[in-house]
Amino acid sequence: MTYQHGERVALEHTSDPHTLLRPGDEGTVRHYNPDRQVLEVNWDSGSRLSMLLDAGDRVRRLPTPLGGAGWEQVLDAVRIAGAAAGRDAAVWWAQNRIGGRTTGDVREVARQVLAGIDDVDPPVMDGLPTADRYVLAEDRDRYAEHAPGSPAWEDLTGRQRDQTRWAWCDGFDDAAEAEVARQCRIVLHPHGDDRDMSHLAPDRVRLGGPGVFAGDWAWTPNGDGQMRIPVGFVGILVDTWNGWAVFTCTRQVAEAIVADQQAARDRYRQQLAAEGVSGQRQDRMVDESMARLWFDGDVIVADETRVHDDPDAVERISPDSDGRYVVMGHAWTWLPVHPYDCGRIAGDIPDPPSAAAGTPGTPTMGAADA
Repeated sequence: MTYQHGERVALEHTSDPHTLLRPGDEGTVRHYNPDRQVLEVNWDSGSRLSMLLDAGDRVRRLPTPLGGAGWEQVLDAVRIAGAAAGRDAAVWWAQNRIGGRTTGDVREVARQVLAGIDDVDPPVMDGLPTADRYVLAEDRDRYAEHAPGSPAWEDLTGRQRDQTRWAWCDGFDDAAEAEVARQCRIVLHPHGDDRDMSHLAPDRVRLGGPGVFAGDWAWTPNGDGQMRIPVGFVGILVDTWNGWAVFTCTRQVAEAIVADQQAARDRYRQQLAAEGVSGQRQDRMVDESMARLWFDGDVIVADETRVHDDPDAVERISPDSDGRYVVMGHAWTWLPVHPYDCGRIAGDIPDPPSAAAGTPGTPTMGAADA
């Protein structure tokens, strides 16, 4: 048995023949030395007699007052212990559902779980680790382990015993759900971290706000046959046309768009070569299919002369006063996409806005086009 500073105790026996203390006198623990078995007590009578527990002195612990902040601290301690158990259970869940004990691409599972948590979907929620609120057998042991120095279990009312169980279960369930969501975000995050990017979901992208964008042509089957977007581009939605997005981006992102366009042209060129198409015919077919993009200093040159069979279809895209570009806005069919659908993301992913940020009523992509 151990004792904590501030605990209340009552004297049961002391062999000190000179003390005026009598059995039943109460005091407050000042210090406890477990190695020497010496308990220092400030007795209510004014005595400071220490108890030599290994010499036969005995005290009993008094119940902590059950009302007010003291009882809330007890429940907090039990709730924290439940949360630790919930996180451990969620880590095991992740190992079996989206981690090392699984095979194949588990991103679809992670995506469904995150969506189910957002929507409080019963089939998804029922599959998460949860505490059983109707198993009473462990209540006493949990209470004794995680609330030492608190009133004895036998001294609690029925309601207080229920409150300890609810506190432990609430802590378990909240922490397990949060940890499951965090593990799913790690699986889906293009950078492999646990940041929540739900604020960048397509239905939350607003005019003037950040988003991740890709062309409607970008969806590509991965090795498991799942449709994915190889790269998404961070930008600010500034306009829409015919239902498509127009966004501004940094020079870094603009360079990534240019590089991605060149990579797409190279892939198509390789496909044509595999089909036996070469030489000028190959060049012409690539140029007729996709625009040529390149940087001329700070200006992006977009050559679509063969795409449109128009010798004047050459656009020079200059940065604005903030150094940002609108790459093929009002020309290409860009869409806001979910970061979790991207293999990687070009640009710095913005943090969620604060509660005070944003303009109420600013339309989303869908609302702006309605």
